[in-house]
Amino acid sequence: MSNYPDYRPRRLRRTAALRRLVRETHLVPSQLVLPMFVRAGRNTRVPVASMPGVFQLSVDEFVRDASAAAEAGVGGVLLFGIPEHKDATGTSAWDEHGPVQEAVRAAKREIPGLVVITDVCMCEYTDHGHCGVLRDGDVDNDATLDLLAREAVSHAAAGADIVAPSDMMDGRVGAIRMALDDAGYSHTPILSYAAKFAGPFYGPFRDAAESTPKFGDRRSYQMDSANSDEALREVDLDIAEGADMLMVKPAGPFLDIIRRVKDHTGYPLAAYQVSGEYSMIKAAAEQGWIDGERVMMDSLLGIRRAGADVVITYFAVEAARVLARGEGGA
Repeated sequence: MSNYPDYRPRRLRRTAALRRLVRETHLVPSQLVLPMFVRAGRNTRVPVASMPGVFQLSVDEFVRDASAAAEAGVGGVLLFGIPEHKDATGTSAWDEHGPVQEAVRAAKREIPGLVVITDVCMCEYTDHGHCGVLRDGDVDNDATLDLLAREAVSHAAAGADIVAPSDMMDGRVGAIRMALDDAGYSHTPILSYAAKFAGPFYGPFRDAAESTPKFGDRRSYQMDSANSDEALREVDLDIAEGADMLMVKPAGPFLDIIRRVKDHTGYPLAAYQVSGEYSMIKAAAEQGWIDGERVMMDSLLGIRRAGADVVITYFAVEAARVLARGEGGA
């Protein structure tokens, strides 16, 4: 008689086919969203030194790359703009001919089946790099709300499928919802960066978006990394104000928050695998210290397993192509 129990987990791990059959968590390309950076000009493709494979793109180049993402099965893109002009109040954010607005129109014309999400924040557009109007060296929360609402309406007018406020101002979801409804865009959903934590994982993004603060940091309005219960209070506020979807950012260091938010709300939940997470994997893979493709896929599966319905990642196209081969959690 065997000394082992009757149940042996290894029986269902013996072949790839068996593993696929009993796999609990599935990742498909349509759950992935690719962040993209758009700027003025034509035939422009500026590499981001700290993010291998990521570029600032003119609208024509953006359409080319977004089309490739759609062909790979990626579910959507998330747009960030690099304007030609910056000022203290970020007035370029609602320029109807700004890079984001032009990119949205081009995408809806050329790739109508691709979901286009626009980031709503002031940091890319202000000359000081903070996410709103400054008063006495800090962001004036309430004075910033009207600017965010104006930016969101301009994105909806251009044809954005979803607007995504990332500023972390109190009350911004409600202000944006009211402005969208008043402007005739009651059908436009809001994906709120509901639990966005301050920290060191955004450095490469700030290179890409040219949005590094000229002084100080963003800890007075982004969340403290030590806080978990506060994240639930944040998501409750945003739901009460009209958010249709929620986001946790960053993803990898905050898998516990993703799980708690999903269990707490049941709302559609996105998680953003941010630039620092991406660049660390890329750098280690280039050194030969890790198998980059396998680490990429395991990191994305971990985010899905934690409870994210949507994963925003710079790996979106690369991961979609791995999944098309029937690997990595498909």
